[in-house]
Amino acid sequence: MSDENWRAVADVVPRDDQRDWVAESAARYLLLSLREGLWHSLAVYAGDDVVGHIMHAFDEEDGCNWIGGMLVDAAEQGHGVGRAALGTLVSYLQDQPDAPAIRLSVHDDNAPARKLYASAGFAELSKDEDGDWTCELRTGPAGGEPGGEQA
Repeated sequence: MSDENWRAVADVVPRDDQRDWVAESAARYLLLSLREGLWHSLAVYAGDDVVGHIMHAFDEEDGCNWIGGMLVDAAEQGHGVGRAALGTLVSYLQDQPDAPAIRLSVHDDNAPARKLYASAGFAELSKDEDGDWTCELRTGPAGGEPGGEQA
């Protein structure tokens, strides 16, 4: 996010049928980043055009990096933009020290997003009373704790 692109990011909107799961525009996510001081907003580009938003934060309580507020403009969906943005952010977060996992939440009814996250290696851990799954991607050695011995 920068002074040059924040307006373009704020104008990103999902399809109408996705508004039960994401904000009506990326402007909400930008405000969360600015006002709460926890989330870090990133613009998603396709070529020279801003086509989406994604944000991340480190949660001191669980010691994990979290991905939130992923939104691809309605006109750009179906072209792999969300998959590419997720992959880029996951790669970045995997390189950060001392975080055993990357987490995100997704609503049970949001089948396309659940499919995307599963294909990226996220496992559904638990579902809350609102129907949101907490999903996790381990960042340590496969099959073991980060830095620990494998069985």
